[in-house]
Amino acid sequence: MRILIVLAVLTAASGSTIVTNRPEVDSAGASVHPNSVPETVKESVLYEQYPSQEAVEDVMTNEELNPIHYPAQRAAKVVLHYLNSRCGSPYKLFELQTVYRVNAEDVADSGRKYRMEISVKEMFGNTVEKCSAEVLFPRGEQQGSPKVQTSCEELLKINTKSQEEALYQQYKTRHSLLSAQNLPDSYGHIEPDMTPFWCLGALASSFVMLAESTEETLYNMAQVTNITQLATEDDRLKFDYHILLHDVVSQEIIPWNLLITWSPPEGVKVLQMKQLPPHQKLL
Repeated sequence: MRILIVLAVLTAASGSTIVTNRPEVDSAGASVHPNSVPETVKESVLYEQYPSQEAVEDVMTNEELNPIHYPAQRAAKVVLHYLNSRCGSPYKLFELQTVYRVNAEDVADSGRKYRMEISVKEMFGNTVEKCSAEVLFPRGEQQGSPKVQTSCEELLKINTKSQEEALYQQYKTRHSLLSAQNLPDSYGHIEPDMTPFWCLGALASSFVMLAESTEETLYNMAQVTNITQLATEDDRLKFDYHILLHDVVSQEIIPWNLLITWSPPEGVKVLQMKQLPPHQKLL
């Protein structure tokens, strides 16, 4: 059985890889997860369908936003990147289902804060939870990655440790190292045995997307173009990923190279992130 992944915006892109880190969660957020990125690397953030550019609305000083318009969707997507980077696994991946309500306000000397109510779905088990969240986009001297606080207690209870351990043992003991390209392929398909590695790419890309997100961007992972397993002398699996990110606002396809490790106890650790020369712009 083959899994169909719908590519909303990629016309002829080759594969790309995704990596996920899971740093510690803020006190108002989820429980601590072992996934991490190096200190010099910013955290990031996965994908969905969005309204046309004509639906963009101006963000005023303090206002209730239309939940289907870009400003609300961008802030909600950052929450999704945050959850995936901290709580996702090769068998647990979150997607944004519904944005119910978003309020935006300027915070003196800090930036722009978005308070929202959204529903998040775990794509394999179909668990859905309604969550509240806050996203602060820093401005001025404080400018940097968005800061997220959220609580999705039911989603965090999903246990995939047995599947993760089986995957780990399979690829830790096999004689040949994994190599794969174009997840999904040009028809939107991913073979079932490659789905966990597509998920790892999506999780890792969530760190990149979280780190790079601003009030003017809206990122999705478009494709894992290449994944190569590397030999290691410790207990972790090590992978070199090439991924393609799609910025819905600019329509740019942005390649990244990510070096990651993964094991069930430690989760994903992003060792290196490198943005590559740009791809074509989608028209």
